[in-house]
Amino acid sequence: MQVEQLTCTIGAELLGLNLADVIHDDGLFAEVRQQLLKHRVLFLRNQDISHAEHVAFARRFGELEDHPVVGSHPDHPGLVQIHKSPENPPDRYENAWHTDTTWRENPSMGAVLRCLECPPVGGDTVWANMVVAYDRLPADVKARIEGLRARHSIEASFGAAMPIEKRLALKERYPDAEHPVVRTHPETGEKVLFVNSFATHFSNYHTPERVRFGQDFSPGAGELLRYLISQATIPEYQVRWRWKPNSIAIWDNRSTQHYAVMDYPPCHRKMNRAGIVGDKPY
Repeated sequence: MQVEQLTCTIGAELLGLNLADVIHDDGLFAEVRQQLLKHRVLFLRNQDISHAEHVAFARRFGELEDHPVVGSHPDHPGLVQIHKSPENPPDRYENAWHTDTTWRENPSMGAVLRCLECPPVGGDTVWANMVVAYDRLPADVKARIEGLRARHSIEASFGAAMPIEKRLALKERYPDAEHPVVRTHPETGEKVLFVNSFATHFSNYHTPERVRFGQDFSPGAGELLRYLISQATIPEYQVRWRWKPNSIAIWDNRSTQHYAVMDYPPCHRKMNRAGIVGDKPY
């Protein structure tokens, strides 16, 4: 296996590796996992593997999770089908910068995403290193956000376009989760900026020390949250991957955000994602 680093802060391509071989090779898997912790997102080309092999490789990291809104493969639970169709324009809606499933009490540990079909050009995915994003915050901002917690909502994101009855039922099933604004990576001990487009507000910002006559001190909680979320958009923290069929991305969901770029013409974009159950952020 050869490792080709793609940017100064995030991302590496693995060459000369077949993921099907990693399923039964403990030493090879340990090496892949170590590279994941180092580079945060790994890329591979020409991985003509079966759905069963996709699931089996992802399960080496942990149990897989289904998605309450996006359907899974009927024969392979945990293999979420992210299929975009030109015949159904709402399907082509992509997303903002996010960390997967932070609306869960235990957000995903990571994911293995495989491209089945993609546009001839466009439809890239971009990842950002949120450890570097935290490290490079001004010292006064780090002091302000120490101890802050934020609410993350599936209702305000996936549920927003649903009829009110379905939206409220979704929220009842998945109440807003509360996470630290700065989490500690459970394997590396690094501090990670942990707010994204699923975060709606700080849950412990409005204290007597931060208000004056009932109003938040300027710039206030809303502006601070928007500022923190915007850190993922800084190019120096990013890597951009151009998809081809049978390309694969493996990412550490605890220390990254990502963005699926919706710049392609009407055509199919079919991806299968195996999301790995994570732990409770602290």
